[in-house]
Amino acid sequence: MENLVNLSYIVASILFVFGIKMLGNAATARKGNLLSSVGMGLAILVTLLESGLDLKLVIAALLVGSVIGFVAAKRVQMTGMPELVALFNGFGGLASLLVGWAEYQRISHATTETVLGKIANAVDTAFVDMDAFTATVTVLAILIGGITFTGSMYAWGKLSGKLGGRALTFPAQKAFNALLALGIIVTGIVFAFDPTGSLGYPMLITVIVLSLLLGIFAVMPIGGGDMPVVISLLNSCSGLAACAAGFVIQNNVLIVAGCLVGASGLILTVIMCKAMNRTLVNVLFSGFGASAQSTGGTSTGEMKPVSVEDAYYILEAAKNVIVIPGYGMAVAQAQHAVKELGEILEENGCEIRYAIHPVAGRMPGHMNVLLAEADVPYEQLCEMDDVNPTIEMVDVAIVIGANDVVNPAAADDPSSPIYGMPIINAHKAKTTFCLKRGKGAGFSGLENALFTAPNTRMIYGDAKATVTGLVAQFKDS
Repeated sequence: MENLVNLSYIVASILFVFGIKMLGNAATARKGNLLSSVGMGLAILVTLLESGLDLKLVIAALLVGSVIGFVAAKRVQMTGMPELVALFNGFGGLASLLVGWAEYQRISHATTETVLGKIANAVDTAFVDMDAFTATVTVLAILIGGITFTGSMYAWGKLSGKLGGRALTFPAQKAFNALLALGIIVTGIVFAFDPTGSLGYPMLITVIVLSLLLGIFAVMPIGGGDMPVVISLLNSCSGLAACAAGFVIQNNVLIVAGCLVGASGLILTVIMCKAMNRTLVNVLFSGFGASAQSTGGTSTGEMKPVSVEDAYYILEAAKNVIVIPGYGMAVAQAQHAVKELGEILEENGCEIRYAIHPVAGRMPGHMNVLLAEADVPYEQLCEMDDVNPTIEMVDVAIVIGANDVVNPAAADDPSSPIYGMPIINAHKAKTTFCLKRGKGAGFSGLENALFTAPNTRMIYGDAKATVTGLVAQFKDS
């Protein structure tokens, strides 16, 4: 049985590696996701059966979990996908916390029973104790898991609008967070030195409480514009927590899976920080978006609205069009209408491309998921660095609900908070259409000078209705 379990773990680990590799390409991402799911299902099934559980109970638990996951995934709207990912991260962290806590309870109870048995001479068995390494990884699983759980729940609240998207700060917040972290370190060290002593359990409970608090206060000063980076980082933390939990219960496949998730999430976090030209420390501690923008990027020009009919005449003559999607496209659920417009433009002899900024939307890859759902050809999806060198030759750039990722202040206004952030240079296209519901600032609270640029025309209203109107104009012509 042990050999069969280890062989199954090896197979599951191989499936994880190949699955993550396939996730790196849009054309194979679905297969990669399925492959990884099969590997995880195999690992769970074998682990539960090895523990001696009834096969019927194992199958019942898998069916219940699968039904819950299927229903949740089917019911969630694309606008709610970032919140769903945040919940996944959070419950992953909570699971690791509970594993570490439960394993401590199991060992400490075994220790107590053995000691009492020795005193009463009722049993003759070896003393069970928690070594320093197990105590340390237990603290790490609980610490990282607790921060991931409450941090993800707070991120979910921000993304869903229940807590507001603005960063919240208060005096001496960094010092307060530092004290929380210091308290966790001190109590964790005390616990690790004598985990089954009189102070062991109180110290463990203290670590749990402080880690839960730190998760909330760590995400609180991070604004909505930085949520994609936070989601990616929390995903990495959920993997690291799982890895620590794997060491706690000595489960090889959990260690491998946790390392893969932790490493890939951290790499993605670094890539996204680079795309924003900011360090991770700046994202976590700068309080970006804590207040409305008072300086930097403030536009004094006038927005020039245009009707759908007038926009049609410009698009009808265009030979090169780039669509730049943002969260507004997700809110309007306009991806299918955008895809239909792209097909019509192609039939009209126009080249159509979709420029995707690494931090567009509210989670990593948000726009890619939306467009893939609408069956937009993968070869038409372009990265920022591939579009910018030739954007001056683009006849029309259509910005759908994007803000910071096309804000010229990032390139030419040193006083702007996003100065230096690489953007898609929509302001350099011959004509730019900005589809927007109103005249307000974006999720980050920054005004956008693109909206008042000489070559920009605003098309106000619901993005789906606007794009559908453009499609109707082409069909009626």
